[in-house]
Amino acid sequence: MTQDSRIRLLIVDDEQTIRRLCMTVGESLGLVCLEAESGEAALAMLDEQLVHMVLTDMVMAGISGVEFLGHVKRSHPRVEVAVMTGHGSVETAVQAMKLGAYDYIGKPFSPLDDLRLFLRRMADKVRLVEENLYLREKSETESSLHGIIGSSAGIQHVLRLISRLKDTRTPVLISGESGTGKELVARALHFRGSLANRPFVAVDCGSLVPTLIESELFGYEKGAFTGALRSKQGLLQSADSGTIFFDEVGELPLEMQAKLLRFLQEKEVRPVGSNHKVKVDVRIMAATNRDLDAEYKRGTFRKDLYFRLNVVSISLPCLRDRRSDIPILSAFFLDRLAPGRGVVLSGNAIKAMMAYDWPGNVRELENCLERAVALTDQRVIEVCDLPPGIGEAEVQSETHGPSVPVPVGGELRATDLEDIERATIQRVFSQVKGDKALAGRMLGISRATLYRKLKRYNIAAGALARSASALQ
Repeated sequence: MTQDSRIRLLIVDDEQTIRRLCMTVGESLGLVCLEAESGEAALAMLDEQLVHMVLTDMVMAGISGVEFLGHVKRSHPRVEVAVMTGHGSVETAVQAMKLGAYDYIGKPFSPLDDLRLFLRRMADKVRLVEENLYLREKSETESSLHGIIGSSAGIQHVLRLISRLKDTRTPVLISGESGTGKELVARALHFRGSLANRPFVAVDCGSLVPTLIESELFGYEKGAFTGALRSKQGLLQSADSGTIFFDEVGELPLEMQAKLLRFLQEKEVRPVGSNHKVKVDVRIMAATNRDLDAEYKRGTFRKDLYFRLNVVSISLPCLRDRRSDIPILSAFFLDRLAPGRGVVLSGNAIKAMMAYDWPGNVRELENCLERAVALTDQRVIEVCDLPPGIGEAEVQSETHGPSVPVPVGGELRATDLEDIERATIQRVFSQVKGDKALAGRMLGISRATLYRKLKRYNIAAGALARSASALQ
């Protein structure tokens, strides 16, 4: 768990006095506290907000504490759940423990310090588990995840967010310029997580015909309109139990935004021409290249829908802000576009590509390399094989290009990539005046990885040796 994050506790009890008491104690421990008066309300909150731990009563109107615990363990397996019991209900508490509850505490709380100690121990366990998961996920995502490639700080942050969110059902809004890989992120969140074997349905909101959007999303009954010769299931119902991804959600007309908001609130659809509603349980993801914050302030996007979608946001960096990833991205695409041919970029070609601004981002880079592979039968791609405009960028590279060395006149080999990595680390290390913690954050790598690379490239060897001896 990162230093700026805080444990989020959800209190579930139909007695307001109990909820407020637990929240007061939780907040005194530095926890972010939420409350729900029923199991149903709590499940809705878990679907929409990040929660680390839950303290729930066992006897409530509606679904019982045991039923609620079962729902949480199935849908949110990483959430820790503890139960509150009244006198004479220890058997129920033991049943809850068998279903995976962390522990139980009796009501009324006497003395109150018992509750404080209980929550502190629970939070300590959650914090330790979260920190271990964070370190493991960070290690697993230091180079790539589900086709998302890069070692730059910006893309590393995205990779870590994906690993943190993949097993939740929290709505995610993915923003970024066209071509940055927003759908890749959505697919990684789905297929790397607990819903991987469930449906993933992508909806391109920009390509939907306005008059047919409702029937496409909600489906229709036979005879609902001219040409409806048979009933058809809508995209929302097709994604039931899985994920639906609204690409370029900012393109939806206001009228359709209102209907989508109603679906998010009620979690049911009514096909066009039908009088019956169908329950649908899906995880919502959306992507946009627009500034929806500005759009809702202008009245072109519904504010309530924006906040429904933007529970957690992931912002993708543009390629010009992660130029150090261009060599590794290029190698990845060339291996895929020309398998077994050993196609490489010349030093001048990679230099030109590093100098270019890539308005079309990673998609443009892939298209550029696909064109080059198609137009040349040589093993080495030269500047002349690249699209017009990219070669011209090399002229301005000294004033606008990246300050990393690239080989001139030769191929881009593994040793050349090492030279680029070495120069990048040296530059960052120099900028932060040897502060290894800050250098690691800027590079997007762990301290252990930074120490390993400093040793490998013999960067600031004296300082490294002093730091190592100080730790012994």
